[in-house]
Amino acid sequence: MDTSAFIHELISQPAYSGQVAHIEHIPSRCPRYAELEKPLASSLQDCLRGHSLLPFYAHQAQAIDSALKGGNVMVATSSASGKSLCYNIAVMQSILTEPAGRALYLFPTKALAQDQLRGLRELFCPSILKISELATFDGDTPPAERSEIRRRARIVLTNPDMLHIGILPNHKAWSRLLRHLRYVVVDEAHIYRGVFGSHVAAVLRRLRRLCQFYGSNPQFICCSATIANPGQHAERLVALPFTVVSDDGSPHGGKEFVFWNPPIIDEARSIRRSANSEATGLFTELVRHNIRTLAFARSRRLTELIYAYSRRRLAEISPEHTSKIRAYRAGYLPQERRRIEQQLFQGELLGVVATTALELGIDIGDLEATVLTGYPGSIASTWQQAGRSGRAGDSSLSFLIGLDNPLDQYFMRHPDFFFQRNFENALINPDNAHILRAHLLSAAWELPLTIDDGRFFGPGLGRGIAELEGQGFLRQRDDRWHLSPAISYPALGISIRATSGHNFAIIDRSTDCLLETVEASVALFQVHPGAIYLHQGEAYLVTELDLTSRTAYVVPTSAGYYTQTKELTELSIKRVIRSKSWGPTRVYLGEVEVTVTVVGFKKKAQFTEEVIGDEPLDLPPQRFATVALWFAPPAKVMAQLDRRDQDLAGGLHAAEHAAIAVLPLFALCDRNDIGGVSTTSHSDTSRAEIFIYDAYPGGIGIAERGFDLVEKLWRATLAAIAECPCNEGCPSCIQSPKCGNNNRPLDKAAARVLLEGLLGH
Repeated sequence: MDTSAFIHELISQPAYSGQVAHIEHIPSRCPRYAELEKPLASSLQDCLRGHSLLPFYAHQAQAIDSALKGGNVMVATSSASGKSLCYNIAVMQSILTEPAGRALYLFPTKALAQDQLRGLRELFCPSILKISELATFDGDTPPAERSEIRRRARIVLTNPDMLHIGILPNHKAWSRLLRHLRYVVVDEAHIYRGVFGSHVAAVLRRLRRLCQFYGSNPQFICCSATIANPGQHAERLVALPFTVVSDDGSPHGGKEFVFWNPPIIDEARSIRRSANSEATGLFTELVRHNIRTLAFARSRRLTELIYAYSRRRLAEISPEHTSKIRAYRAGYLPQERRRIEQQLFQGELLGVVATTALELGIDIGDLEATVLTGYPGSIASTWQQAGRSGRAGDSSLSFLIGLDNPLDQYFMRHPDFFFQRNFENALINPDNAHILRAHLLSAAWELPLTIDDGRFFGPGLGRGIAELEGQGFLRQRDDRWHLSPAISYPALGISIRATSGHNFAIIDRSTDCLLETVEASVALFQVHPGAIYLHQGEAYLVTELDLTSRTAYVVPTSAGYYTQTKELTELSIKRVIRSKSWGPTRVYLGEVEVTVTVVGFKKKAQFTEEVIGDEPLDLPPQRFATVALWFAPPAKVMAQLDRRDQDLAGGLHAAEHAAIAVLPLFALCDRNDIGGVSTTSHSDTSRAEIFIYDAYPGGIGIAERGFDLVEKLWRATLAAIAECPCNEGCPSCIQSPKCGNNNRPLDKAAARVLLEGLLGH
């Protein structure tokens, strides 16, 4: 692929309006090889040589050596660097030398497990393993095959969900695996962050506890995209020490990485053209040139929108390519996702619009280009998505399209900050009391709890047991705590990927068939009455939401708009955890209770995104306890605003919006993981305050990270506001698409004064 020629053609078109903000040339890299300290079994060596997998890259040799010495290993290298070989070689060596040895592979998705199973069979069957000794075990596994898998499989590939809900609660049936478990592989470990990662940490502690019961002590091998804290992250996930391997010896082809900023269409308000339209234009142009492309969108809804726009655009300019693109995201039925993966792998499709579901290492063949619709929320995820193209070592092309928000525009103005900055920390909170208590119930179902289990569950064990005992969920007998007879199979009540354990079903009234499911914590925001829900590019109108049966009913519609909710958020302080003085003010970290009420929704026209309607809603509030940081503007700043007759409420509100948008610069999170509240007089402090909180029950460490780095947060927030060219404030600096108050009041000048005052300027 001639990347320079394609970029030149783009900027020569009449529709080009200076969108290229920056082009970073990433040169190709030659491989570095290394030998193992000790030779492998001859049959394994012959197998690797036969598949041209020798010599090993330097990081592969280091990881394999560390694993064969008996240590836990975290491999954190770039996309397509051959990480899977690091754990496969260690496992295969043990399979050959330990006749009873077993291994458990954990992947975050079923698709990735199926893809890895295919690779294992191609590489190691029948020379090392019989096909029957390899098996996936997930929700799609036929019941008739499950007992045979438990009996014969030496390598079981599954996901944390199935480990949590299917294997650990039924450990007696899995005793052969657990008794002889030699290795546990945790692939794509960077995915296990936030709420999901905190749940997975608890599941892995339950696994280690049962392994001890059966007399095994498995080694852990984790693999991750590049993050700032690979060792710390692995140790917090598993609660064991790790050796980190991060010196990447793999080759890669050159890449042109283009920062593409939609042009301003309203100079006064600094409003830019829709990023969705820009993504549609780039994606269809790439597909039209027969360039195999993957376009990423930030949400299910945007995935469907860009797919629908692209299909319509290709029908106009290149009809023969219309059938060559598809959408792909979670929520589709498993057989539909597998079909799309195969079509992409086999070259039947030229382009796919996807959520992060295709960010992971599923083998989908050689892609030449990636289009990222908006900054994915972290530098690590950005490189993971961009790295899906050019995996074969050839030159490739990636576009990052800037959204109209402070964080994306900060990168468009400061590309060096992205290309020269270190990766972020992956954050989890294994001590989250909300999560820990739920898993203690599951652990008690598996084996009665004892105080000695503190070695697995940490210092929160005693408090968790006491609270569950007080609620009648646990009963003490001698020095052991047993589950109350009234509770049965508690794992069923825990959804480890979500804040609640229940999904809502979406039923198509026109066919009376299940369309898909949506997680309960977002149901009121996505399938409220009057919402437009998109599935495979088709629009459906939500006619009814039954909260009791957790069912949304929809009908097909040709509406030319989509919907966006408006929320009202209230917050109360429960306990101060820490505080510190910074310059003229004091910053607090503490436990809070947040109440969110969906009060209405906007109807926004497709393509133009003009608001064409505003409807009220009457839905029950959602309450949860979490962790927040907060601070008050200094008295001198308040007086300065008063003298200038500037709007204090508007300044607080604007600074809150911008700070929430910028915080992902410093934490591996998404803007939607964070919430905020600002007020001129909070009921608990009687002061003007800005609150920034973790948008999940119990907190996951984002607010704490903001508290620790609050000066850097204020400086970046000030830069995002001060450098934006608009006059009164715009989506690129202080306006938020999620604001329940319709972005009112907002005062850009007052926000700047507030932040300068906080920094002591």
